[in-house]
Amino acid sequence: MRVEPEDDRRLPPALAEVAEASFDYDDGNGVDFEPYDAFDSAEDTTHWLRLWTGNPDVDGGAYRVFGKDGSGGLAAVWCARPGRRLAEQPVVFLGSEGEAGVVAGNLSDFLWVLADGYGPREALLPEEAWTARPDPALAGLAVRHATSRRRPVPEIVASAEAEFPSFAENLDELCR
Repeated sequence: MRVEPEDDRRLPPALAEVAEASFDYDDGNGVDFEPYDAFDSAEDTTHWLRLWTGNPDVDGGAYRVFGKDGSGGLAAVWCARPGRRLAEQPVVFLGSEGEAGVVAGNLSDFLWVLADGYGPREALLPEEAWTARPDPALAGLAVRHATSRRRPVPEIVASAEAEFPSFAENLDELCR
C-alpha cells in the first residue's frame, strides 16, 4: 500500500497512542524520550538535519521526526522503503552528539522496543550501560498494534542494523 500525500505527515495510529503514553525519566535511570503528538514539519526537519550535518544542501524529506530525548536527539521514521506505508519504514535515532543508528526495522518492532522499557536512544546503548524496565502499558499498546512477534530488544536492533548497515556511514558522508 502506498503512502498517500495527505497521510504522509499524519502519525500512524500506534504512534499517536505512543504520544499519549508517559515515559518515566527517573533522574536518568528511566527512559529519556518525549514523543510528539504530530510529526515535525518538513521544513523543521530539513532545518534540523542541515544543522545536524552542517550541510546546507541536505533535504530532510526522508525523515518523519516524532520525538526527542532530553539532549535534543531525535527519533524519526526513515522513509527508506519507497512506496511503503510509514508503519513499514525503519525507526532511527539521531543523537545530539552525532550518534546515529537504526533502532527498529519498522514501527511494529519499535513498539516492542518501547514495551520492553527502552527509548530510541537507550536501544542503541550497550546492554551493560543501562537497565531496562518493561512497561505494562506500552506492552498493551504493542499487543494492540504490533504485527511482528515480540523479540528481545538487542535482536530487534541487530536485525534492523543488518538490514540497513550503512545508515550511520551514509549520514556521516553528508556531514561537512
